[in-house]
Amino acid sequence: MYRECRLCHRNCGVDRTVGERGICKMTSEIYVARIAPHMWEEPPISGKRGSGTVFFSGCSLGCIYCQNKEISRGECGSIYTEDELADAMIRLAGEGVHNINFVTPTHYAPSVKKSVKIARNKGLMLPIVYNTGSYETPETVRMLKDTVDIWLPDLKYYKSSTAEKYSSAPDLANAAREAIDEMVKLCPEPIIDSEGIMQKGVIVRILLLPMHIAEAKLNLKYLYEKYGDSIYISLMSQYTPSEGLPPPLDRRVTRAEYEELIEYAERLGVKNAFIQEHSSASESFIPDFNIYSDRKGKK
Repeated sequence: MYRECRLCHRNCGVDRTVGERGICKMTSEIYVARIAPHMWEEPPISGKRGSGTVFFSGCSLGCIYCQNKEISRGECGSIYTEDELADAMIRLAGEGVHNINFVTPTHYAPSVKKSVKIARNKGLMLPIVYNTGSYETPETVRMLKDTVDIWLPDLKYYKSSTAEKYSSAPDLANAAREAIDEMVKLCPEPIIDSEGIMQKGVIVRILLLPMHIAEAKLNLKYLYEKYGDSIYISLMSQYTPSEGLPPPLDRRVTRAEYEELIEYAERLGVKNAFIQEHSSASESFIPDFNIYSDRKGKK
């Protein structure tokens, strides 16, 4: 699938196996920026012992407010083979994490599938989380049917004009809805264990952007009317602006904006939802990506 890459809606068609790069900026070599337990996901993902995250370098989107620009632009990372990635999963499991969490995995979906299979053959029993910006094609989602247990997609926008303006992807709103629909078909009902940790299911994230309460409400309404409480919805207030962004992205979400979204969810009757303290916007959700000085092929 890397020889004529069409894993996402960019539909680049480049041969990544010979070093060609599409919008994601990655060849078929697996570049990983960080592998470590992570405590900042939703409660049934992080639990008390953390989620075993694997942050991939590169990204198919171009969000101007990206908090992880260093890795999304492919500027850091170390080369891993699929066998080495499987061994890293086993090590994370040994540290007691609740799951293995692949972050920005779209452009490495075939390697995710293969490395998880290798890890399973070595005894890995943990659920696999697929943490995505939701720009993969429905075919890519279906390919991961027997690989992924928990889907953690974003639904960033409702309007194509906003998606084009902020992520250089005018079709992202529709693409995300298509991808999420496939994910729900694969995991139609959530399964939570006795510790409150998700074993299977879908959690859709809505990141509230400044002055974009209307789009967030439309996405929330769409999700609840289509899926009800068969999915969880994560209403996120953590947007933190980086330097040089244009208004209104140059400020944080106000308490009033976020409370309006929560109140709307309550009026709709949403029960399976997660909300954040407003102080989340001042906390660091950005891990340290400079931890692999001894890995081969470090960028």
